[in-house]
Formats: sequence, structure tokens, C-alpha cells
Amino acid sequence: MKIYSLSKYDVLNPIKERSFKNEAEIQKICDKNLKELFNLNFIKSQFAIKNFRIDTLAFDEITKSFVIIEYKNNENFSVVDQGYAYLSLILNNKSDCILTYNENKNKIIRRDEIDWAQTRVIFIAPSFTPYQIQSINFKDLPIILCEIKLYDDDIIILKQIEPIGDESIKKFSKKDKNILNVNKEIKLYSEEEHLSIVPKNLKELYENIKNSVLKFGDNITIKPVKFYIGFIRKTNFLDIELQKSKIRLSLNLKKGELVDPEKLARDVSNIGHRGNGDYEINVKDNSNLDYILSLIKQSYDKNTLL
Repeated sequence: MKIYSLSKYDVLNPIKERSFKNEAEIQKICDKNLKELFNLNFIKSQFAIKNFRIDTLAFDEITKSFVIIEYKNNENFSVVDQGYAYLSLILNNKSDCILTYNENKNKIIRRDEIDWAQTRVIFIAPSFTPYQIQSINFKDLPIILCEIKLYDDDIIILKQIEPIGDESIKKFSKKDKNILNVNKEIKLYSEEEHLSIVPKNLKELYENIKNSVLKFGDNITIKPVKFYIGFIRKTNFLDIELQKSKIRLSLNLKKGELVDPEKLARDVSNIGHRGNGDYEINVKDNSNLDYILSLIKQSYDKNTLL
């Protein structure tokens, strides 16, 4: 990727890429900015369990799961082997993770509040080899690769490498006991899995909503989790829960922030609910869709500015 600055005379000046001094420099930048980069809460750096040391332990408040982050400044490591070793370490030492969370966040979280099936590993490095990139091309691999680049003028660019494969890691890991044991507990969800329970008319309605929402702007990420499909800009601005007879939309706005003259959205600020935000809308067909999209756009705008 070539990066330029534009002079007042409309001349493009190339911005040169620089090298990080070491892994510690990468970790310092990311640890201080986990919320901005990944919408994760920092728990602890150099988290020691047994004879292992995890670079950073983080927590995803949306999925209620722990996230392991490892920083690399070289390409000499196995993504899958190391990733599953870290996952196995966390899943076999849950009490240590809970204790560390409670000590460092000054609040109590219980074991049953954590979705251990959503535990993930993120590797962050300036570059990855073609072999490493190829090794994550599974639809259900709980490992994420992110390239981080440093340029002159202290410009940082972070890019997640998206897997392109549609096969399951379970198909290729039948002889690896470590991977087998982790995969018994780890679970990745997909749009297809959520859509499998709904009739054709609701599938079409979902696609209409999805395609319209994606036109709001660039860099919208779709993230299926256990109970819903999240639409994310800087954080979730829309969560879609697919049910057999309707689609439930959750708007990530606090009570009083939504302008809804037709009173279509329901205030759920004082009751239990699965999605993010204080407003829900139940949708069964395309009627009022333009108006509903205008409500979703308010959540998008608000959460883009965070």
C-alpha cells in the first residue's frame, strides 16, 4: 500500500514506511489503544500462566469473552500451533483469567457470565508470510491476523487479514488432540447459521436491511455472534436477531437519544435484552422499512463519532 500526503500545490508526496524497533513498541501502541483499534478492554500485559506468558489479555464486553493478543516483529512462528496453544492455556486455566479480570477491572465477573466459546487469539505483526495467511483460511478458525504498519509522521495503519476459505478446521485436525480439545469448546458463528432457522421471506427481509445498511458508509464489519449478527463501525451500531416469525433490531443508542416521532422503537433500557443499546424494533415485512432505516442511521451516525 502506498501512502501519500497532499501538498498545497496538489502534489503527492510519498510517506515512507518505517520499521518498528521491536515487539515491545508494537505492544505499547496497541495496548494503549485497544478500545479504539478493536473495541476491547485492556486487562493485563505479560499475563503469566504456568510456564507461559501471554503478551496481552483483553476482554470483549460485547461477546463477554477473553481475547489473547500476541505481538510479533518477525515472521518465524506458526500461527495455528501457537494460537491453539494459547487457547488451550486459557480454557484450562479459567479461574486465573477471572481472578486477573476482577483484580484489574475493580469489578466482579462470574464464571457463568463469560462466554468461553467466543475466546479468540489475535496476532499483530508488521507482516505475515503467504504460508501464515494461507493457514488461517478456514471459516471457523478462532485466530485473527492483523498487519500493523508504521510510516513517517507517526502514521499507523492496521489491517485485518480476512480468511477466504469456506472449509472447517475440524476437517483437518482430527489427529491433533490439542486442536480437537479446543474445538470442543470454541464456537464461531456465521450468517448462514443464523439464517438457517428463518423462512424465505425473512431471509429476503434480512438481505434488504443488510444491503441498505451497508450503503451507509465504508468499513462496516458484519460480526455474527451467539445470539445476533452485529453490524460494526467503531462499535456495534446495529444488532440483528433472527427469529422464526420476525427480525429483532437493536439500536445502540441510550434512552432519549433516538428521534422516533412514530414511536416504532421499544424502550428496553429497564428490561433484559440481548443486543446493544436501549432500543429494539421488531420487523416482519418491508412496510416502514425506509423509516426504520432512518432510525438505524441515527445509531450509525452516533457510533461512528465515538
